[in-house]
Amino acid sequence: MNNTREVEVVVIGAGQAGLAGAYHLRRSGFEPESDFVVLDHSPGPGGAWQFRWPSLTYGKVHGMHSLPGMELTGADPARPSSEVVAEYFAAYERAFDLRVRRPVDVHAVREGTAGRLLVETSAGTWSTRALINATGTWDRPFWPRYPGQETFRGRQLHTAQYAGPEEFAGQRVVVVGGGASGTQHLLELAPYAAATTWVTRRPPVFREGPFDENAGRAAVALVEERVRQGLPPKSVVSVTGLPLNDAIRAGIDSGVLDRRPMFDRITPGGVAWRDGRQVAADVILWATGFRAAIDHLAPLRLREAGGGIRVEGTRAVADPRIHLVGYGPSASTIGANRAGRAAVRDIRRLLTEEAVPTA
Repeated sequence: MNNTREVEVVVIGAGQAGLAGAYHLRRSGFEPESDFVVLDHSPGPGGAWQFRWPSLTYGKVHGMHSLPGMELTGADPARPSSEVVAEYFAAYERAFDLRVRRPVDVHAVREGTAGRLLVETSAGTWSTRALINATGTWDRPFWPRYPGQETFRGRQLHTAQYAGPEEFAGQRVVVVGGGASGTQHLLELAPYAAATTWVTRRPPVFREGPFDENAGRAAVALVEERVRQGLPPKSVVSVTGLPLNDAIRAGIDSGVLDRRPMFDRITPGGVAWRDGRQVAADVILWATGFRAAIDHLAPLRLREAGGGIRVEGTRAVADPRIHLVGYGPSASTIGANRAGRAAVRDIRRLLTEEAVPTA
């Protein structure tokens, strides 16, 4: 018995990118459930935001843009961003009747018959003519490997597991990573920890002054060029630098943000460098970022030799039915909004062309 359900478009993921795509599908005349379906593996609305640590309040969030068609207003800056954004996304889903199905795990996307794709999930299989992949990165935390890592007697955790600074009270903590999460962790941990050490592979780049539209476009262009070449995308933040705000300045002045070069090995009691320097540690916190969660697309063989998926706009060059929203240059909240609109425009064109009989 064939239990495969047919739709025109499947959207995988209901974070900012997925909801933006679903909104533009709805505005373009596609009906939820009959024409498109949104599948999300999270337990509730909020995308990756629902998993952020409680001390990351909404007031600490930089560059959170509203979803298309509905502003996020009146949020208390002292509330956890996980609560604020989850409530906003839930209201958004209701307002536009997006009917997100969750929790649904997508196992694989394969070639089907008659030019359709098969989306295999924990809730059954969907057959679709086009796919918006908006799975983000939160499910693929990146853990670097260093000699001696398995011998460390303390605790190792990733940003994805960070729950707040209180649990590190009285402990010696090494924070690895030069991005926004690493600096946020250090500034939060310092009043609680017995000692903190900051290590990064490259010297951090601090950005002074406003980040204007031209700078934003230049940063996005750098990331876009990588995905156009089929290389794994870097985050937009990696090319923008860290904003030199009052909190960062205070951290530098106090010595909390005194960066050391990356250690060479991990010892049972801490970390060590080739020149003989050592730092004792109870905890190593890896604020080392995330990778794109796209393993379910592996059966389609979209990856290039460079390790990434070559993308023009949002369209996978190897398969015009596949659109990656929130991937590479569209991995920011405003980028996801724009990419959702662009993906739906291309999908409408694709489906229309398929529907026109050839002479």
